[in-house]
Amino acid sequence: MNQFLQMGANTVLSSPKGNVTVSYEISNSIDISLTAFLLTDSDKVQGDSGIIFYNQPKSASGVATLIPTEVVGNSKVHKINFDMSKVPEGITKIAITLTEDNSTGFSNVKNLKAEVCTDNTIIQLTPSSFTNENGIVVLDLYLRNGQIKAKSIWRGFDSGLEGLCKNYGVEVVSDEQSKPSEPKPIQKQTAKEPDTPQTVPENNTMSLISLEKVKGKISLEKGQRPVIIEKTPEITATVSWKTGTDYDIYALVYTKDGKQIDVAMFGAKGTPPLRSFGNGAVEHMGDVRRNSGSTKTEVIKLRLNNDILAVVPVVYSAQSNGTGSFYRYKVSMSIDNHNGTSVTISAKNANNNDRIYSCVPGILHNTPEGVIISPLELYSSPNSELRPKLRMGSSNMVEVIMDKGPKNDYK
Repeated sequence: MNQFLQMGANTVLSSPKGNVTVSYEISNSIDISLTAFLLTDSDKVQGDSGIIFYNQPKSASGVATLIPTEVVGNSKVHKINFDMSKVPEGITKIAITLTEDNSTGFSNVKNLKAEVCTDNTIIQLTPSSFTNENGIVVLDLYLRNGQIKAKSIWRGFDSGLEGLCKNYGVEVVSDEQSKPSEPKPIQKQTAKEPDTPQTVPENNTMSLISLEKVKGKISLEKGQRPVIIEKTPEITATVSWKTGTDYDIYALVYTKDGKQIDVAMFGAKGTPPLRSFGNGAVEHMGDVRRNSGSTKTEVIKLRLNNDILAVVPVVYSAQSNGTGSFYRYKVSMSIDNHNGTSVTISAKNANNNDRIYSCVPGILHNTPEGVIISPLELYSSPNSELRPKLRMGSSNMVEVIMDKGPKNDYK
């Protein structure tokens, strides 16, 4: 059965379970993200767990789960599943919202519509026209007098993400390295693995609430918030250093089925060399040895597909290479999408210890909305020849654990 819900109207849902889909005509000039806010009676979130988006696609209670964006014909479709029987204590409403991240406004979005599906019922919601709005509350799902209802909202904000976040009690701060305003992360503790020398810092567990893509030349340092860049057909991760030593670069790849693949020109115990993975999805462009140039570089090309969740470039200085202080040779990594955006992470916190052989500048998370780049700047323990190990963290984001992988072959 089909039902049409006018703006401002509400209706009782036939089931607590269902999904909301939002679709619109594809255009190169627009970039839309869907975000759900889990709200209390006062229309405020309780914390970062109350925001469902590409970086935190599922609530712990199971009340809402964001599904990867799909392309159907000439339309892009966002979908979120809900189960209102699983609302956590204190939560009474889910607000489904959209942001237009290229700041062109929803007036340029064609054939925008939403549907709420429960059992065999489809409720259609169509907005009126928009002007300069780049943030919209599409609808609310809420509990009222023992009933589960949906209300068609289509309320717009000229301030986009900032307006939505302020409306729902999320603190927004200015950030010179990204768009004018982004939500401030609400920190939460992440349990450490026993006897683990080094794990991803708290701010890289992706409790970050940041939805807008950065453009231009960006410099990141350890402790700064992750950024997201446009995912283009080919992205390069270039590691550079002052000449005088011979570093080796390799990449750790974490796949959807929970496997770690090492793309490296040299092997490790039980792990043979592998120059390319996934038909060129991650490809090492070759070893560069000592030369007379002032700077040396090695490059890893990324043609990311849906099977790859994360890529971690690693800089390695084998014992056989002699001195290799990451501080002395000014190691840095630059991620370039070849469409006007590059993000650089430098090893500014390295010390002069020649017996620290591995450095992880950052991690790249592959999401439907873009590539999230997080500055890590992790280092191995002195004298350790063990590779890092990847694992899925409690926040559903990949984490890096130093000195837990196989031992590199002697070079």
